[in-house]
Amino acid sequence: MRTTQLLLRSGLTAAAAVALTVSPAAAASGISVSTTGSTVSVTTSACTQDGGGNWGTASLLNSSQANFAQGRQVTLSGTSSLQSAAWSNVSPGTYTVIVMCSTQSTPAGTQSVIVSTATTPTISATASPSRGVMGGLGGGIKDYGPLTLGAGAALVGIGGIAAAWFLRRRAKPYRL
Repeated sequence: MRTTQLLLRSGLTAAAAVALTVSPAAAASGISVSTTGSTVSVTTSACTQDGGGNWGTASLLNSSQANFAQGRQVTLSGTSSLQSAAWSNVSPGTYTVIVMCSTQSTPAGTQSVIVSTATTPTISATASPSRGVMGGLGGGIKDYGPLTLGAGAALVGIGGIAAAWFLRRRAKPYRL
């Protein structure tokens, strides 16, 4: 009975692991969309070239557009291993990118993308510290004088002597 339960549990665990491994592949859209500033680009490897040398078309739809034909369409270009398209001067907002291959009647993929107005800050040379970061060494960068180093060494020595005296007294309480 115990062996059966153990085998059942390990079988369920293995099935769950396989299901988790397979799920992302099944959910993949077939396209990869990225943004850089006001430029939106899409890449895919799902399309094949038709007899006329066309890979397909990609369309950029805003929230008020409902189908592929209403968006800003761009022809895919590339090689047999990777095709791409790009849109420049895209205003901020949420968009949907749809890729239609010329040899397929269904989309190769659909993905949403957000174009933001946020700009990356520029760092000037005068904004950086002149001596660098003084962390992680516990003050080891700073130059201490001989008096400070001597006082520190004396405190460490006194602490060592006190610890030895305490441990010796604890081991034999009748001794001083």
